[in-house]
Amino acid sequence: MNSKVIRLILLGAAAYVTFVFMVIFLYPDKPENMDWQDREEYNKVQITKLSLGATREEVLALLGSPDITEAKMDSENSIQVMFYRTQHVRADGLTTQDECTPLLFENDLLVAWGDGAYQSYLKS
Repeated sequence: MNSKVIRLILLGAAAYVTFVFMVIFLYPDKPENMDWQDREEYNKVQITKLSLGATREEVLALLGSPDITEAKMDSENSIQVMFYRTQHVRADGLTTQDECTPLLFENDLLVAWGDGAYQSYLKS
């Protein structure tokens, strides 16, 4: 009788460990599923990994949907600014531009990020 109980306990423990392993290592952690504090930290880390010339699609795959976005066309280029939340300013339940890092894209290529990127967008 004791060996059956021990076997059942070991089987249950093995099933539990297998389940936990699968959730941790096989289930992708998407930015959209994070709470706002985790998302801010995630965005900060991922933005440091960006390089100029990255495509808009690559950035979307890395960071997920932006919190705020703006776009316009000039005579030759499509220009888009995507804002990703990176710092908490006030607890009002809203994400505002001053809580975000802007990423500037021209013709779907990353050309700048940071405060200067948005100022460049406004001037163009």
